[in-house]
Amino acid sequence: MTAAPLLYVCVRPQQGAAAAEYESFRTAMRLEESRLEHHDLVNEPLPDDAFDRYAGFLVGGSPFNVADPESTKTQTQRRLEGDLTRIAERTAAGDGPAALFTCYGIGIATRALGGSVSRAFPEDTGPVTIELTAAAATDPVFGSLANRFTALTAHKEGTERLPPAATLLASNDGCPVQAYRVGDRLYATQFHPEPTTKAFTERMAVYRNDGYFEADRFDAIAGRVLAASVTEPARLLQAFAARFAAA
Repeated sequence: MTAAPLLYVCVRPQQGAAAAEYESFRTAMRLEESRLEHHDLVNEPLPDDAFDRYAGFLVGGSPFNVADPESTKTQTQRRLEGDLTRIAERTAAGDGPAALFTCYGIGIATRALGGSVSRAFPEDTGPVTIELTAAAATDPVFGSLANRFTALTAHKEGTERLPPAATLLASNDGCPVQAYRVGDRLYATQFHPEPTTKAFTERMAVYRNDGYFEADRFDAIAGRVLAASVTEPARLLQAFAARFAAA
């Protein structure tokens, strides 16, 4: 019997960026399209049978921010956050599918599971150094990675306080919570594990005027991104797929 597929849950209103993010996840995980399906959560609520149909969920980035005042959030954002909260709570309970929440997604998981998110830990757009914790050495997804590696980030908020049940797996000076696990089925990363450096610069172009970096510094920042070596984040995704989406 073939195992259930994973589901990429799109939380980007920009369709081009969303399609590219899906392809980055699929390519990095080395999955056929039939093994990684796509759902546009911006325009369609999470299907009622999603927890029965899928082996796991991948949640990527978004121009939304969890720490924004509730009064400023649109109805779409509030509905979307509600569906992602359901995914976080269900997968953290460990009685069904797995989930990997990245970038914007880590904020949803953090808040849903009792931690806190604030604007205190932004990181500039581009490559950063990630350091694994001692707990990561025995983790089935992070355990095979190098203890120190480069990843790509671009975010305005970060986890201020870990959820009570979380195990910290990665950190750095700029944003102390870079990755964690809750139970054995929910993972979250602040950094983006999926894009190549080229794909990341293409995403930068979409959000050039959205306040992640100074627009007139695009070429300089893109040059730093393209010069970076980001091998370990893709290996993380492959380990996640091997554990939760094996045929």
